[in-house]
Amino acid sequence: MDLKEIQNLIKFVARSGASEVKLETGDFKITIRTGAVGDDSRSETNFQHGAPVATAIIPQMPVQQAQQPASSQPVQPAEPSEDSKYVVIKSPIIGTFYRKPSPDKPVFVEVGSTIQKGDVLCVIEAMKLFNEIESEISGKIVKVLVDDSSPVEFDQPLFLVDPA
Repeated sequence: MDLKEIQNLIKFVARSGASEVKLETGDFKITIRTGAVGDDSRSETNFQHGAPVATAIIPQMPVQQAQQPASSQPVQPAEPSEDSKYVVIKSPIIGTFYRKPSPDKPVFVEVGSTIQKGDVLCVIEAMKLFNEIESEISGKIVKVLVDDSSPVEFDQPLFLVDPA
């Protein structure tokens, strides 16, 4: 089971309202326990592959958000406005947003940068893992919507892109 599948499973469980989900495949075990809204609103996830076990605390979405239909695509059209021709690239995970691969390196993209599908736009750190966020479209960066080193939520807008 790869990281993307684990992240999708965590999102699914958080949205479903289930209190606990256990999954075992071969020598890999994962248990996701969600806290009820009203306690400290968090989910606890245990991973086991062979002997070592790691525990991570994941914020749980409020009930109102959990009942909304989720999109499997992080790229979605913006709401109708003067920016309606732009596409919003959203965060596929919860974590900390970084514009650079490391503090001594240049940013991945600037306003005005031309991007291609598959280009790395930023990294999001989640559970001590740095996840490269790749563009699902080609176009030009119009606006960066998040400050460097800021926490981001699932489905939070990160970039405005002109696909023209």
